Amino acid sequence: MLAPLRSFASSANSASIETVTKHPMRPALPVSDRAAPDVSALADACLGYLADNPEELLAFMQHAGFDPQNLRASVGTLRLQHGLIDYFAANEAILLALCANAGFSPESFMRVWHRLNGGE
Repeated sequence: MLAPLRSFASSANSASIETVTKHPMRPALPVSDRAAPDVSALADACLGYLADNPEELLAFMQHAGFDPQNLRASVGTLRLQHGLIDYFAANEAILLALCANAGFSPESFMRVWHRLNGGE
């Protein structure tokens, strides 16, 4: 007869991902992402991102038909807020960069966009 096979799995008490890999586990996405940010805060984050990235700001202004004076005059209006959110929702690369820098998930951003566009 064959000898019984030994179990190579370690017990749950003897190993964890931290001890095996020597790296502590960190959450991949922000934990406080249960509530979607409000429209104003999200639009402010979008505008802040554009202000920090002049090439992206220029692309947004060209897309929206703004010159610097019109953009300044529009800051704080619902129309600009919705336009910023629409612009980021349609541009995955800057959406992901914004979310990573601002600490919220793309899903929470898109929930706000969906709500603005008649989803709820």
